[in-house]
Amino acid sequence: MLETATGLILRTRPLTETSLIVHWLTPEGGRLATVAKGARRHKSPFLGKLDLCYQAAFSFVRSRRSALHTLREVRLLETREALRQDLARLQQAAYATALVEEATETDTPLPEIYELMRGFLDDLCRTGPAAQGVLAFELRLLRETGLQPDWRDTHLAAGTQKAAAALLDNDGAAQRLKLTPAQTGELGQFLHGFILYHLGRLPRGRAAALA
Repeated sequence: MLETATGLILRTRPLTETSLIVHWLTPEGGRLATVAKGARRHKSPFLGKLDLCYQAAFSFVRSRRSALHTLREVRLLETREALRQDLARLQQAAYATALVEEATETDTPLPEIYELMRGFLDDLCRTGPAAQGVLAFELRLLRETGLQPDWRDTHLAAGTQKAAAALLDNDGAAQRLKLTPAQTGELGQFLHGFILYHLGRLPRGRAAALA
């Protein structure tokens, strides 16, 4: 049966010489993977529609035998071209998508995380890359997955704890907040160990995303 969804592309990879596997993040269906048959052919209807962080409405046929479903149609909603014009933006977007994949399960509704990811990408395109934007994304993702740190159990300086709490806010105040280099370094180091401990591994690219 044909199903429809709206989603963000987290990752693509070749399956065969002509086909791609596309990993999606959707609000209601969570993370899912589809096969885009013939997507690598020059005359494919998928040509130009499948790339990192593209947002699209799509239809697919769910497989009864595996977690790899068949992609049927894609209608682009947003390409976020600014990500492809700036290496720093692209590095932060790639790290965020990898962290979402590491922190979430497949086939689980993720409406809050979908909105978090969409908002992060939109802010990244609009305002440009900043280390505190990545730290804010990590903190908010930890909160949505039930892993928010208890600051009372940390040895972070009081100013860094206050800054971290402010970054968790979704209003404009968090965007205007300016962390000192010392706060950025201390919070970044803390989150490195915290995420590594709770997830078992840290996606590649974090150092570049925070540079």
